[in-house]
Amino acid sequence: MTILERLDKEDNNRANLKISKEEILKLADKKERLTKDLELLETLKKNQYNKTDHDATVMSKPAHNLMAYNSQIAVDHRYKFIIATDISTNSHDLDQLHNMALKSKEIVDNPHMIVTADRGYYSSKEIKKCIEDNIETIIPPRCTGVNKKINRARFSKKQFHYHKEEDCYICPNNQTLKKIEKQYERNGRMLDVYRVSSSHCKLCSLKQNCLSDKTPNKQVYRWEHEDIIDNYNTKMATQQAKKIVKKRGSIVEHPFGTIKRTLGWDHFLVRSKKKVLGENALIMFTYNFRRLLNLIGIKLFKKLCLAIKNNNLSQIRGEIAAYI
Repeated sequence: MTILERLDKEDNNRANLKISKEEILKLADKKERLTKDLELLETLKKNQYNKTDHDATVMSKPAHNLMAYNSQIAVDHRYKFIIATDISTNSHDLDQLHNMALKSKEIVDNPHMIVTADRGYYSSKEIKKCIEDNIETIIPPRCTGVNKKINRARFSKKQFHYHKEEDCYICPNNQTLKKIEKQYERNGRMLDVYRVSSSHCKLCSLKQNCLSDKTPNKQVYRWEHEDIIDNYNTKMATQQAKKIVKKRGSIVEHPFGTIKRTLGWDHFLVRSKKKVLGENALIMFTYNFRRLLNLIGIKLFKKLCLAIKNNNLSQIRGEIAAYI
């Protein structure tokens, strides 16, 4: 092995990289362009920037990552019409629940309207906004952080029981975590802190399942409006809520399939958010128009056009209701 290692060193010393002057200049130009791009990101205080479409952002999908927009729709569960639509430049949906629920409420004249979405829309701040605007929502909770802690064999927050009367948490080893005066702000939310003495944690037999070696004591954070989420999660555990969530996929997902596969729109053709908003509205209008023809047929649609022209909708409403 010693001989082989010596020969390898000799080969490395003899290596002669032949790089032309043109290639060196190309690399220097590339470095200069990249340096300017980094300076632009620092000036704009962004971590990404699209030179051809300044509003587009990276959308991460299982198959690929691309610069795009996040199209939002709200669908009527009975006739499958798209009742509201919008465009988001975020790759996630965490900030869209209240926005889409409010747009739907303005369109649908139904005080008992229920808005449901997948767990990607679950946000305590958004749920609170909907409750304040008297909009009932059914969104399954996200458990990502809990699952990660379980995989590391650590206790999650769910294993610390909250006592509302005494305003404290009880840990799995029956120790009390009391609220301190200081609050922390995280992601726009004010959090109360519940802490137990380090002397208890140091001697605790369950420490390995609760804390890392460098953490002296356990802290639990609770949002100041956590009671709203506790009541909401209790509602989500009911069979009625689970049935509504189960129906969601068949209601809201098939319009996207129709738009992409039947109508042939799988990407936007224009640039900038303002223009994409217009194109998105036209796409959703086209879907609704096709959906209307499928529901009432060409013959009844012609009657509807004449009724609108003559401002006489009373009779045609009865015919449409009887037909569908």
